[in-house]
Amino acid sequence: MLTIDNVSKQFAGVRAVDGCSFQVEPARITGLIGPNGAGKTTLFNMIAGFIKPTTGRIALKDQDVTGLPPHQLFKLGVVRTFQIPREFGRMTVLENLMIVPPQQLGENLIASWLRWRKVLAEEDNIRRKADEVLDYLNLTHVRNDLAQGLSGGQKKLLELGRTLMIDPEVILLDEPGAGVNKTLLRELSDIIERLNQERGCTFCIIDHDLELMDRLCDRIVVMAQGKVLAEGTMATVRQNTEVQAAYLGNV
Repeated sequence: MLTIDNVSKQFAGVRAVDGCSFQVEPARITGLIGPNGAGKTTLFNMIAGFIKPTTGRIALKDQDVTGLPPHQLFKLGVVRTFQIPREFGRMTVLENLMIVPPQQLGENLIASWLRWRKVLAEEDNIRRKADEVLDYLNLTHVRNDLAQGLSGGQKKLLELGRTLMIDPEVILLDEPGAGVNKTLLRELSDIIERLNQERGCTFCIIDHDLELMDRLCDRIVVMAQGKVLAEGTMATVRQNTEVQAAYLGNV
């Protein structure tokens, strides 16, 4: 589904990502772990188009998407969440979902005047889908609440919900467990597993919670000092002496 081929990123004299290569398999959950400063978020930002690689290639299926901006990658189905949720706080939870689908007729002033029936029909379809997503995420009870009033865990669920509004190819989750209480973290984990098993959603996840990553991920990629240090199951990478020295042994 996603191929990272010898990707590097240099900021002035600092090489934040240094020749990373790995693959995210379709309908699988791939985990990306490593100590702070390993280059994980920088790599995510390159995959999602927020920064351009200095060298290397990123491909979605067979299409080269290296350096494409976020809005183009979004249309191709590459979506990401952030460690700190970026909800529209003064909009309702429902509205946060409804604004996601691109190129809505209602965004065009002339269409809203001359094709208002189609605009209303499209809006009804988007609202139905948003309600389905809210039901799937167990957020229906906060449907009409302002997003700024949600708990940290609910905001993480809302971010995940926004990715589901476009039927994504790959979902990049940046520390979904950060700042989430244990009850909501279990709920979030259950939903990620269901999305993967029931809908075949492909995930790539960064998180420092190794128990969470062990539960969710089919495969783990370990980064350290900008490079891929090891790949495999959590059990396999735990036994790797280089990983133990660089990361796991210091947790």
